[in-house]
Amino acid sequence: MKKLITLVAALTLSASAFAEVRVDHPYARAVPPGQPNSAAFMTLTNNSDTEVSLVSASSSVAKVAELHTHTQENGVMKMRRIPEITLQANEQVELKPGGLHVMLIGLKQNLAKDQTIDLTLNFSDGSSEKLDIKVMDVMSGMGNMQMHNGMKKQTP
Repeated sequence: MKKLITLVAALTLSASAFAEVRVDHPYARAVPPGQPNSAAFMTLTNNSDTEVSLVSASSSVAKVAELHTHTQENGVMKMRRIPEITLQANEQVELKPGGLHVMLIGLKQNLAKDQTIDLTLNFSDGSSEKLDIKVMDVMSGMGNMQMHNGMKKQTP
């Protein structure tokens, strides 16, 4: 019995070491047939008192998924790969067109409106979030979208 209590206490402590990141309104951008790249967008909310970073992503529909941002250089918007997206304690960060996003590079299939694709987000605390996200029309904004919510956080 003492071993069981110790095991439960250890599991409780290790689970609390992971920051709690909520993912809201995730979607991927639909692209015309033959287009090699797309992007995924969402709102990330760190509901803990500990800083955590999104450090990588993956999807079975793309050869590579990279974290990107847009910067303005000499009046020209340029997309740049970044190593991580930091979420301060109790902070919300929006990944949106023209800003931070997950780039899906080397698409293995067309991404058409109303499809659902997988996306896994990996965080600096060792946790990951496995999502099923909707593919939305190229011109759609986040305001009128119906998104898949209720994803559960997966820990190693």
